[in-house]
Amino acid sequence: MKENQITSKKQQTMIMNKLILSCIFFIFLLYLILRANSPSFKLKNLSINSCNKIPPSLAESFLHYATTNRTMQQKQDEISITLKVLEKKSPCNFLVFGLGFDSLMWSSFNHNGRTVFIEENKDWIHKITKEVPSLEAYQYTYETRLDQAPELLSIGKREDSCKKNLGDPRNSKCPLALTNMPKEVYEIEWDLIMIDAPTGSFYDLPGRMKVIYTVGLLARNRENGETDVFVHDCKRYVEDKFSRNFLCEGYIRGQVRNLRHFTIPSYRSGLIKSFCP
Repeated sequence: MKENQITSKKQQTMIMNKLILSCIFFIFLLYLILRANSPSFKLKNLSINSCNKIPPSLAESFLHYATTNRTMQQKQDEISITLKVLEKKSPCNFLVFGLGFDSLMWSSFNHNGRTVFIEENKDWIHKITKEVPSLEAYQYTYETRLDQAPELLSIGKREDSCKKNLGDPRNSKCPLALTNMPKEVYEIEWDLIMIDAPTGSFYDLPGRMKVIYTVGLLARNRENGETDVFVHDCKRYVEDKFSRNFLCEGYIRGQVRNLRHFTIPSYRSGLIKSFCP
């Protein structure tokens, strides 16, 4: 009897998750249709007799999530924070560290933009892209271990090379900089960056120490403007300490559950002198 109750609760939770996700997609789809039909974004300008096709990426998302029972990596209120930024910036350049069941959703939210995923596991890339061939994903092997985090944090805070040379990460002398990722990471100016990988729940896994630091360099090295950076699992030691130190507490714009939002300005002009405000 107890097992049946547990199973029933799980089924109810899955149904609720699908309903919530469907609502998010519907709202975003309505937003796209309104934007496409009215420069001033006013409902009164829409023609009753007009007929608008669903963009292919959104149609693919509806079909995918309507026919699967998979749970998103993030909660609905966490997803909403990133969605609000995408509503303002899309179509844009969106870099995501981590490939998963929510990847098609992120790509669809950035309709007509470029969304790139960096994933450590080759087999996982094959599995996900086989289901959703439209995703742009690249494999990268991390050489760190989570148990190196305290030492790397100390180095990053101590070494001048980690705080003063804030140009292209490929030219950085800081031991925390990732210098050999796929070229797309360095050659595109990213408007949004989501850090939800690599894995970092056990000491023998890579951890996100160097990713967080490198993302800070990418954001500061853009030609102008700001980069919105989202760090998931921000209540864990690495994600908390490294994001506060290298993405900077002064750039935090908010936090919902396990998702922390930063807005990092360009340092190219030379007007900003300090690593953190």
